[in-house]
Amino acid sequence: MPKIRESLIHDLHPTQLTVGMIEVQDKKTHLASLKPKDQQAFMEAHPIPAVEGPGGTLYITDHHHLVRAALEAGLTSGFFMVEADLSTSAPGDFWGEMDKNQWVHPLDENGVRHCYTLIPSHLEKLIDDPYRSLAGYVRDAGGYQKTPTAFAEFVWADFFRRHIAVEDLKADFQAAVKCAKGLAASKWASGLPGFQAK
Repeated sequence: MPKIRESLIHDLHPTQLTVGMIEVQDKKTHLASLKPKDQQAFMEAHPIPAVEGPGGTLYITDHHHLVRAALEAGLTSGFFMVEADLSTSAPGDFWGEMDKNQWVHPLDENGVRHCYTLIPSHLEKLIDDPYRSLAGYVRDAGGYQKTPTAFAEFVWADFFRRHIAVEDLKADFQAAVKCAKGLAASKWASGLPGFQAK
């Protein structure tokens, strides 16, 4: 059973290249509105899944938006659910195991896969992919169901990337969410994780 422990947020390593900064800013605003004891309670109620990598480094495998938001809101520590201990692995073996378990997703803001070495060493270096925010907002609006499928949000982001122009997304985010919610219920999305027919 995974163990939960507290760790400094600044010491955590991401396992992806991007986040949706609109979603990060919303989470940051929420966290910043809480009193310190409530911030701690919130983080403890939302433990971040992580893997212990070479040298004991913690690599977060999900909830990058929350952790980046916590960092930007000035929180110094969070609570983490350690899913696996790969601390004795060689770096090449470590990334291979991470990939096999779908704990790493090195796609850039254009949906292009990169080498593991390009994954940033710090959460502050994650780059913005507006389609990640779009996917998150569409899910929260009931466009598709939250699913345990690894990195489902990336799949949806890539789907929306092919159907909604980035200029339209940046010009009117809420209109893009409405359009994307309709697309999420269409036959073209029927094979995606969390799809729900209307």
